[in-house]
Amino acid sequence: DQPERLLAAEIVREKVLQFTRDEIPFSSAVLVDRFEEPETTSSLLKLYCTILVERESQKPIVIGRGGEMIKRIGTAAREDLERFFGTRVFVDLRVAVKSEWREDERVLTDLGM
Repeated sequence: DQPERLLAAEIVREKVLQFTRDEIPFSSAVLVDRFEEPETTSSLLKLYCTILVERESQKPIVIGRGGEMIKRIGTAAREDLERFFGTRVFVDLRVAVKSEWREDERVLTDLGM
């Protein structure tokens, strides 16, 4: 389960970097809050993630006007996750500001570091 969570987080983070380009450098991380495997072959894999940014000014960049950017990130991540897991995936993304998250042992542990 842990490798799947880490891979899912990396796919979401890749999309954050892809769509925000230079605006959000490498000061972001993705925590998987919940990873619910499908109960049946017809049900969804559910992924609930928090995108961490270091500064308050970065949060609206990730969310975008009217939620447009976070929707693009979520859609692209969902498509990659569905290809990888071979099942339908529901992705719920939140954005949180956590200054100096790279110095927080709990966050680093949650990130698998």
